[in-house]
Amino acid sequence: MQSTQNKPGPRIAGIEVREVGRVSSIKQFIAVATGLNSAINGQVVEFEKGMRGFVMGFTEDKVHVLVLGSPKGIRSGDEIYNRGESFLLPAGERFLGRVVNALCEPQDGLGAIEPDAVLQVFQDAPGVLDREQLTQSMETGTFAVDAGIPIAKGQRQLFIGDRGTGKTTLAIDAILNQKDKNVICIYCCVGKPYSSLLKLLGLLHERGAMPYTIVVSAVASTSPGEQYIAPYSASMLGEYFMRSGRDVLVVFDDLTKHAWVYRQISLLLERPPGREAYPGDIFYIHSQLLERAGRLTAELKGGTMTFLPIVEILQGDVTSYIPTNLISITDGQIYFNTGLFNKGVKPPIDFGLSVSRIGNKGQWPAMRDVSKSLRLEYLQYQELLQMTQLRSGGISKESEGKLKRGEALSQLLSQPKNKPISVAEQIFSLVALSKGALDGLPPAQIKKFRFEILDFIKGMNPKILEEIESTKKLTEANREKIIACLKKYFETAIT
Repeated sequence: MQSTQNKPGPRIAGIEVREVGRVSSIKQFIAVATGLNSAINGQVVEFEKGMRGFVMGFTEDKVHVLVLGSPKGIRSGDEIYNRGESFLLPAGERFLGRVVNALCEPQDGLGAIEPDAVLQVFQDAPGVLDREQLTQSMETGTFAVDAGIPIAKGQRQLFIGDRGTGKTTLAIDAILNQKDKNVICIYCCVGKPYSSLLKLLGLLHERGAMPYTIVVSAVASTSPGEQYIAPYSASMLGEYFMRSGRDVLVVFDDLTKHAWVYRQISLLLERPPGREAYPGDIFYIHSQLLERAGRLTAELKGGTMTFLPIVEILQGDVTSYIPTNLISITDGQIYFNTGLFNKGVKPPIDFGLSVSRIGNKGQWPAMRDVSKSLRLEYLQYQELLQMTQLRSGGISKESEGKLKRGEALSQLLSQPKNKPISVAEQIFSLVALSKGALDGLPPAQIKKFRFEILDFIKGMNPKILEEIESTKKLTEANREKIIACLKKYFETAIT
């Protein structure tokens, strides 16, 4: 699987053996070559001017090559060389803190990167016997996710919603929250504007997240070949760390544009179009990518790789081709509701359409204990709120109590961007909610409570925090101590 360098073609008495063909035609970024009779799918070939290409398919005696980089300079009649090389790219520790393109070449002006290994880009996913059950929590720092739709290390959780509803923001918050948690983060940018990438890089540098992050850039101005390869390159970089026993978080932003690029490539390859003009193997290319996530067995060092793929939809339609494909591949989805976003709910997560199929198995037992009824309470509150807005008469005391509890809960779930919250802080807030301490408080006081309670409990009884973070459990004795701290807080801090 690993080697220290790209292996050249076979040599006989110091002479390199290579197959030489010629470019018969060039269609935008697809070169059609003849004379490469021994080429196979997935091999890398080289044009006479130094550009590289990727073998994508065949028709009779012709080979279709996807140009990796700019196709300018390639002309009909140019020589093309096949050395029998599979698609290998470099990986290693020195990639941390760097910005690279889809071919793992540095793009940040900080010099060359010395690799520790060279790996297959299109590697098979780990088999069933190489995997273990997902039992560890991937803490995102977002209250609504960690408490209501938890994600486990090794899970594939889809972020789905209309443009501009906060999908990327929540994914970046998850990266920011991995600081000092020994998790390697990889952000793969596919088809987004260069200005968006610059803004993201500025935030990562400002918040000290770059030392544990790799950014794979395939912005909209790069070639379609690089945009197609980028998610697989990011996954390959993550696999290097996973197979070293590390925990990895990979964000694909976004797979909608990746699907658009592959559709464009397939149409130029003259493959028959199917639903929404996508080729028949569009499901395969995404499943081939996303199946590489998971948790390896202890014999394979027990590393994990968590995927957060992002997909953009139009006007809330989750029934279009690419979203339904990705929903069926992944282990759950977080749906970002445009209506909630327009009402000022941030993050605008729709608990009715969001689900995490395996995340609760990795959730802290303490969090599971205090958040087990959170989703149901919030959905009931939303339904009750809608009913009371339609009715003109009064409401019962029971309904009034539920509304107060729901208003407090909605304030807890509301969270400004780029400000992750620790799981311990979420647990303290949910204990206060369960005891009715937040019912009826104005929003400003609930926000004040949220940002002060962790430091208050640290100062009053730091052992509680240490015990919960070390055991991840909430004993009855600790619960009573938290309640005592909460009483003291409300006596002194809330006026």
